[in-house]
Amino acid sequence: MARQTLFLNNKIKSFLTSIDTFDDVMQLQGIAFRNVPGRKTIQVTIGEDRYFIKQHFGVGWKEIFKNLITFKKPIISAMTEKLAIEKLSELGIATTPLVGFGARGCNPAKLQSFLITEDLGNIISLEDMCMDWVNNPPPPAFKRALIIAVAQLAGKLHANGLFHRDFYLCHFCLDASLFTGLKQRKIKNANQIKFYLIDLHRMLLSRKPNVKHNMKDIAALYFSAMDIGLSQEDFNLFKQYYCQSLPDQFWTQVKQRAHQLYTKFHSVKFQQKLINENTLID
Repeated sequence: MARQTLFLNNKIKSFLTSIDTFDDVMQLQGIAFRNVPGRKTIQVTIGEDRYFIKQHFGVGWKEIFKNLITFKKPIISAMTEKLAIEKLSELGIATTPLVGFGARGCNPAKLQSFLITEDLGNIISLEDMCMDWVNNPPPPAFKRALIIAVAQLAGKLHANGLFHRDFYLCHFCLDASLFTGLKQRKIKNANQIKFYLIDLHRMLLSRKPNVKHNMKDIAALYFSAMDIGLSQEDFNLFKQYYCQSLPDQFWTQVKQRAHQLYTKFHSVKFQQKLINENTLID
């Protein structure tokens, strides 16, 4: 018999009285938010609340070997995100609350798993919030507070040996009711800002900081902010609150990698890949 782990919190169990096996959860259907080979993310309503379920169906040996030959750690199950959520909670970094997890199998290529998290509700990502900053700049104090808060979160993450590996503005989320419109003018310092860091399925947990992994995360963040109208002064502010002791070479590498990501993202090949993925969702 295949090895199996199954956890559902009491609230979920109270509504899903008939769901007490791994197969039941893996067969749940909902609104698809992501659908790529081997992995699917859906939104479901259970009782009066909404949840996200990430279903992993097995990555296959081809994907595992592709990662190994490029010296990358393959992500084979939802366990990576489960451990990341638990670690962020220990550090006091807000993320999507975990309410369910399951895994079945011994063969890493065929391992099936799922993760259930609460829907955070009315949130807005930094990507969406900053999208029109070039034409409609935010209040200066609010922008400064955001930059400092992002830098401090990044610094805390990396100081504890955690590397997001998809560290883009779209994965920093805020309560939309508190940070939109005229309410932005009330924000004067970073302590008034609470981020939810989401989409942790590739997060790498290490025992100590790693400069190379740090650089890759910060480069991804820099890339995702390249079109929102930030100045060199804004960049210097981030550097000040992220880490003041890093050499210039680190920041040179950040900019070089960010520009490489920017070129790749806007290539015809990559844009076609995004179109194909969106087609699977639709």
